[in-house]
Amino acid sequence: MRELILLRHAEADASGKEGKDDRERKLTEHGRSEARAAGQWLAEHKVGYDRVLCSPSERTRETAALALGQVEPVYEDAIYDATVGDLYDLLDKQGDAERVVLVGHNPGIEQLVAFLVEGRSEDYRGMPPAGMARLSFAGSLQPGSAKLETFWSPPN
Repeated sequence: MRELILLRHAEADASGKEGKDDRERKLTEHGRSEARAAGQWLAEHKVGYDRVLCSPSERTRETAALALGQVEPVYEDAIYDATVGDLYDLLDKQGDAERVVLVGHNPGIEQLVAFLVEGRSEDYRGMPPAGMARLSFAGSLQPGSAKLETFWSPPN
């Protein structure tokens, strides 16, 4: 893998609705705007990708559809509620793809940025809803080996 784009899902409805599974939370109208803005940024910067890995939750599925268009993601249960180790293991199996997009959740996504760029895995807060980190790799996927090319977040 030469490039990785980590995309956090856009703003979703509040959790805790009685009888509703957290995986069923949908994007808010503001969240849909955020996801479309992410897609617009990717298109304007001509960012391509070979593979999209996505959590199966409703909010990540909606984010992927709005930001990435007609690309059919590979839905991976392991992305939902994933640790840095879970995400790293999943990405380590993507060696046959040049450019991968991973659509997921915090805290795993933001911790993965710190792990891949700085080699640290402690709690890290900095990935807003619909935020993207574009990472490049000169060699193999290793902790601390990525270069942060772009960090983007949607306008408020």
